Amino acid sequence: MDAGWESALPLGLVVLVGSSVQRLAGVGFALVAGPALVLLLGPGDGVTLSNCAAGAISAIGLADGWRRVRPARMLPLIGAAGCTVPLGAWAAGRVPPAALLIGIGLLVGAAALLVIRGVRAPGLRGVRGALAAGAASGFMNSAAGVGGPAVSLYAVNTGWSAREFVPNAQFYGVAVNLFSLAAKGTPHLAVPAWSAAAAGVVLGAGVGRVLADRVSERRARMLVLGLALAGGLTTLGKGVWDL
Repeated sequence: MDAGWESALPLGLVVLVGSSVQRLAGVGFALVAGPALVLLLGPGDGVTLSNCAAGAISAIGLADGWRRVRPARMLPLIGAAGCTVPLGAWAAGRVPPAALLIGIGLLVGAAALLVIRGVRAPGLRGVRGALAAGAASGFMNSAAGVGGPAVSLYAVNTGWSAREFVPNAQFYGVAVNLFSLAAKGTPHLAVPAWSAAAAGVVLGAGVGRVLADRVSERRARMLVLGLALAGGLTTLGKGVWDL
């Protein structure tokens, strides 16, 4: 294994963990893997690779659950996200790297805490709630690679069951990450890094599917949010250090 592959190995492991978690819980790739990818690759390529991998693992998961997708319920979320993704890409391209690290760390940490607390808000219900959640998610996904928490909060306030949420979240994940990649382009990675990331997605999909039969929904959720909070705080600390 040459130096290129050695340097790509940590990236592949991060993608594997994030993909396993997302395949297990329906969301969580960016929360778990995003901060580490940002630390490994920098804010620009780290967030964009997070978009690529999250979209890919969502598509893999959707292959099993597409019959339970409700496109009509998802259209307001997807439409609103499509409007704000360009704003997130614009903002990310103009913020200094250290400030962007701080912003990503704060967004990830705050999003994890909000989902942990299961925040309830009347404004996050119905079509208006879907539009608000989609707009927030699209901006955050494009700017920081973290679009899932806003959709999770919408699902909590709407009363979706886990069976309803997972396939619809995967459908949304494919759409919003395609929007983000269209706005920003693909990350600039060497062949070993691309190969390691692809292997991480495929292996993570298999691991997550096996774990889904053995880990309760509550434990999977706590795992996602605990890792997300730790990653957000680490990224925040790195940004503060780089100021």
